[in-house]
Amino acid sequence: MSQKNIFTRFSSGVSHAAGKPLAFGTALLGVVVWAVSGPFFGFSETWQLVVNTSTTIVTFLMVFVLQNTQNRDSEALHAKLDDLILTSKTARNDFIGAERLSEHEIKQLHQDVERAANGAPDDNNQPESDLRTTVSPAP
Repeated sequence: MSQKNIFTRFSSGVSHAAGKPLAFGTALLGVVVWAVSGPFFGFSETWQLVVNTSTTIVTFLMVFVLQNTQNRDSEALHAKLDDLILTSKTARNDFIGAERLSEHEIKQLHQDVERAANGAPDDNNQPESDLRTTVSPAP
């Protein structure tokens, strides 16, 4: 099994588990135990350092795990939407790969859709024969 596949499975599992009520309850219990233990440790700097360090490390690592999961979810969603666009006779193929367009180009597409929704003519309407276009693969 490749390292990429191991990390993908790990990040999916962690993301899934982190979103469960049990994960929140466990974290809350940990904070409560830490707070209640304060008097036993005299609210020392070491006592404070334990929670500061552990939460910093967990937060730092979770950023990468959650971002990996978000990236994969986003790519899968885009692939599904692109497939729906390709199979629809009325959808415009210039929306395929829109996530790779510049902000200005995306705004232009959005404005075109708003104009079409309001009944205004669309400058980008293509004849039926031109609807199937070549899509460049994701980088």
